[in-house]
Amino acid sequence: MPQYLIHFNPEHASFRIPELDSISSLFNFQYSFPEPEFADPERPFMIVDLDEDAHARQLSERCILIKSIHEHYAHAPTWSELHALNAAPATISKWEHYKANTSFKFSVEGYMHSITNKEQRAIMESFGYMDWQGEIRLRDPEVILTVWEEWQRHTDKPSTLRQIFFGRLLYHSTARPLIAKFDVKKRAFYGNTSMESEMSLLMANQALAAPGKVMYDPFAGTGSMIYTAAHFGATFFGSDIDGRQMRGKQPSSIGIHRALEQYNLPSTSLIDLATFDITWNPWRCGDLFDAIVCDPPYGVRAGAKTLGRKREFSEEKMKVHLDHRQNQPEAQYIPPTKPYELAVLVRDLVLFARWLLKPGGRLVFFLPTVNEDYQEIDIHDFICSHMVLVANSVQDFGSWARRLVTIRKLQPPAGVTFERPVFRQQVQDGNNHVPGHQGFREKYFKGFHNKEENV
Repeated sequence: MPQYLIHFNPEHASFRIPELDSISSLFNFQYSFPEPEFADPERPFMIVDLDEDAHARQLSERCILIKSIHEHYAHAPTWSELHALNAAPATISKWEHYKANTSFKFSVEGYMHSITNKEQRAIMESFGYMDWQGEIRLRDPEVILTVWEEWQRHTDKPSTLRQIFFGRLLYHSTARPLIAKFDVKKRAFYGNTSMESEMSLLMANQALAAPGKVMYDPFAGTGSMIYTAAHFGATFFGSDIDGRQMRGKQPSSIGIHRALEQYNLPSTSLIDLATFDITWNPWRCGDLFDAIVCDPPYGVRAGAKTLGRKREFSEEKMKVHLDHRQNQPEAQYIPPTKPYELAVLVRDLVLFARWLLKPGGRLVFFLPTVNEDYQEIDIHDFICSHMVLVANSVQDFGSWARRLVTIRKLQPPAGVTFERPVFRQQVQDGNNHVPGHQGFREKYFKGFHNKEENV
């Protein structure tokens, strides 16, 4: 089976393998690691087995964290071992047919280490035994031979060479430029809670966005999830408890519609937008969506809300309120809301997704956690029957983190259906485990915010 060297962007290490898993599942192919050493998501290089180049191309076109993919020739911890492997008959058969008349150039780079021009020249000349006869062309060569030195930094001694990789460039990523395309700062419509483009693209990949997929964001806000999923061909429905977030301030046009036009996305990619609280939702049947992808408000910039009042009116105040309502235009009325505890919201969201998702559909959402309090059971505690955890990737901010959680709905047994969920809006009785995300908003503003400012 052909081997390929994948070069990753150095950030978001824990998202790499989940993204590989999702995209290979989306395009219905498998990959494997020939050596456990190169399945380490903390390293920016992975060597994988794939059936064909077409699968490598699909990864380069969809995986946001991949920078480039190369045909793997050899790797070794020392230069002498690398050249010995590259000169072995099995490796020569990979590059020998290029040597006669193919234009080429070398690309020599280091990770955690700078390589001088003099050192680069010496490295290129060390491959002289390959005896390539084609033209050396610095612009648009037919073949780019890639050399990577991976160095490891230490706190108590100088950096050391960890591994050397050699191969042939196959594909630069065409997915990473989408980060700039969907940059929030360049968007026609955005808010202070808009998800950054790289994360919304990763979420679209975890949700398996593709033509023919119907997706839903119950906390749509300014629509960050809609644009990236629609770019990959999915059809979207969005809702929010506050319609002003979706509409924007311009009365002549809806904000999300303006952004769709900016990205040249077809109007048919958005089914509709609606204003409602998910605990009082209008859905009348389940098994509707291929994915639910969202970023629930957790309180750093805006807290989660549900319809209701913190304190109910007395009978006298209710009479005054109703009299006032009768004299106020309906369009100007904004329903009162009360806080929606994050731990309760997450539990409700999973039950809501089990009802609304088709079998095999995915729920993808961000969950903030307190690093000091977080335990693995926090995630498994809110996963109900017929829902299974697919991935749990972490973006660490020091005292706290947010986790991209991916859950898949299993095919229920014949005759089993799920009832419309009842939203209790309170912490479940009889459960002694207190998850690290419970009371997150209060914990953040009482400690983490001040600690980060004092750094």
